[in-house]
Amino acid sequence: MKIPVAIVEDNHDIRLALEQIIEMSDEYKLLGSCISGEEALVHLPILNPKVVLMDIGLGGMSGIEVVRALKPQHPDMLFMMCTIYDEDEKIFEALSAGANGYILKKTPPAKLLEGISELLDGGAPMSSQIARKVVAAFQNKPAEVVPSDAEIATLTPRENEILELLSKGLLYKEIADVLGISSETVRKHVYHIYEKLHVGNRVEAVNKYFGR
Repeated sequence: MKIPVAIVEDNHDIRLALEQIIEMSDEYKLLGSCISGEEALVHLPILNPKVVLMDIGLGGMSGIEVVRALKPQHPDMLFMMCTIYDEDEKIFEALSAGANGYILKKTPPAKLLEGISELLDGGAPMSSQIARKVVAAFQNKPAEVVPSDAEIATLTPRENEILELLSKGLLYKEIADVLGISSETVRKHVYHIYEKLHVGNRVEAVNKYFGR
């Protein structure tokens, strides 16, 4: 069964491009699109998609405001922020509002679909540019220095490798290619990392890994 997806985007050309990416995929089906935050607030609860590709820079009500309003009532709805912005303030405002992932609009279609897949696997996909900003904000020690925290100490060398690559913004498939293992093996390692660190997503894992 295909995963239901909805799109919120006020730019006609970008909206059309996103619709085509979803409609041409084998794993997802497009439930509908909204052209404003106000429309999304009304229609998303009715459409009830599993994943929402949400623009931040909408004309009226912002995408962040929509997420902040809908996430408490629909905790299982996954919001992937698709935006031209990569400013720190926008990133953290979106994440604190309840966004599950944050990706730039110039991301290639294949990577966007991989990001949605990671989102569904419990990850918090971000483009590499955004992931670097998140890491920079959380990091208070050089990346080579791993805190001697009891939870960190339980990680295996392979799990440390994968966590380092996650912190650089790589998707599961990219990590699999770098390490010469399957994407499914990466997913299993990530699951164990989250379990050992008592976290629920990439941002929390990176946060704890770098000691804050």
